[in-house]
Amino acid sequence: MSLKCGIVGLPNVGKSTLFNCISSGRAQSANFPFCTIEPNLGSTNVPDKRLEVLADICKPQRVIPATVDIVDIAGLVKGASKGEGLGNQFLANIRETDAILHVLRCFEDDNVVHVDGSVDPVRDKEVVDAELQIKDLETVESRIGKVEKQARMSGDKDAAKMLSLLQRYHEALLQGRPCRSVPLQNQDEEAMAKDLFLLTNKPVMYVCNVDDRSAATGNKYTEAVKEAIREENAGMLIISAQTESEIAEMENYEDRQMFLEEMGLEESGVVRLVQNAYRLLNLQTFFTAGADECRAWTIHVGDKAPKAAGVIHTDFERGFIRAEVIKYEDFVQLKSESAVRAAGKMGIEGKDYVVQDGDIMHFLFNV
Repeated sequence: MSLKCGIVGLPNVGKSTLFNCISSGRAQSANFPFCTIEPNLGSTNVPDKRLEVLADICKPQRVIPATVDIVDIAGLVKGASKGEGLGNQFLANIRETDAILHVLRCFEDDNVVHVDGSVDPVRDKEVVDAELQIKDLETVESRIGKVEKQARMSGDKDAAKMLSLLQRYHEALLQGRPCRSVPLQNQDEEAMAKDLFLLTNKPVMYVCNVDDRSAATGNKYTEAVKEAIREENAGMLIISAQTESEIAEMENYEDRQMFLEEMGLEESGVVRLVQNAYRLLNLQTFFTAGADECRAWTIHVGDKAPKAAGVIHTDFERGFIRAEVIKYEDFVQLKSESAVRAAGKMGIEGKDYVVQDGDIMHFLFNV
């Protein structure tokens, strides 16, 4: 399952530095606008201590974690929706992502230029938001014209439902609110919203890039961001990209942990960012575990057993018979599949079973 989170923001807010830390990539990072032009793509592992525990028990030949693709997209400036800067390219690249990591500069440093001359993360957020909203407004108004005519002339009920949703989006955008702030009333509207591919409907997490001293506590800028997004249905994470770049250069695990303790952090910002990005995409993990391989598989929250089987191989979904399910806690306690069976802790589940995060699964199929 290939899913992408796009790192976006104004130029010189720390996007590429953060991308390099996450992906161990080679994105250019420099003190001038638009040093990133083409989007950089990296794939990163999703840290999960449960997989480490399973590997300690099973002693497999291979351990394969779940992954998420991260895209570092060129910085956006005011007027992007009209083609200013790298606007058209930015908007095209962001449209291809599944979720947005919006990096905001929440630190002061005279040696790092700001495209607008001063540090104000709320203003910066509003610049990017406004450009995305303008583009969405164009899309919504264009669709309203077509759907309204269709609903009026043919009495199409589906068109009428779409028109109602578009009108609510239109009202929100005119008020300066993103489309994701509009509550959806049922599964039909969820499907229609997905088909519209609106930029401000994508899940978003605001990543506040702070100085070293504020990595554990935040600062006045992060407090301002927190207040600004209070009713936006968005996530927020405080991180110091500079600190993360120093951690990334440390090869010794104990040195990294000691450094984190000195900073007042339990785990690195990159670990928290990747885990939060995974949740932002509404994803969860199930496992397969054995002597050959322990592996984390990615599915959406709410997926049923056949869908999960299809992530491993399409034949598994097509010929699905049943799934043998072990709860993670039971496997860790009893230490083997045979012990779980003997204790009567293995579940036999059919096509309607909704997979739970952490399930250890074995699929039976016939094609």
